[in-house]
Amino acid sequence: MDGEDTSLHDFKGKWVVLYFYPKDDTPGCTIEAIDFSALQKQFLKLGAVILGVSPDSSKSHCSFTEKHNLNITLLSDPQKEVLQKYKVWGKKKFMGREYLGLLRTTFLIDPKGKIAQIWENVNVKGHAQEVLDTLAKLSKK
Repeated sequence: MDGEDTSLHDFKGKWVVLYFYPKDDTPGCTIEAIDFSALQKQFLKLGAVILGVSPDSSKSHCSFTEKHNLNITLLSDPQKEVLQKYKVWGKKKFMGREYLGLLRTTFLIDPKGKIAQIWENVNVKGHAQEVLDTLAKLSKK
């Protein structure tokens, strides 16, 4: 969002909520970002950072963050390099038409850098709370 490169290595020793979303300022993506922002303090108490990733530009992320008063980190991947590595860029269907797009997915990564949980085909309503609940359970182990 600020033009700086970000790596998962930057967060070693912390839980990471890495959520991929299609587009800034669209209905589902806005709900998801606002919900994660509202719960951010609870995630931080459990030692987790929240990173949202989309193919939108850094400028778009800044506008989106300001418009909705978001307090989470949004990362830009316009070249879709990270999206392809996490296999969240793929074929989608809508009204009988097939196209390439972002598959809304969330990864919960443990402090050692291992994927602890994956949510695919995310339904945004209640998703942030579900991730928080899962983190609470897993961080106690």
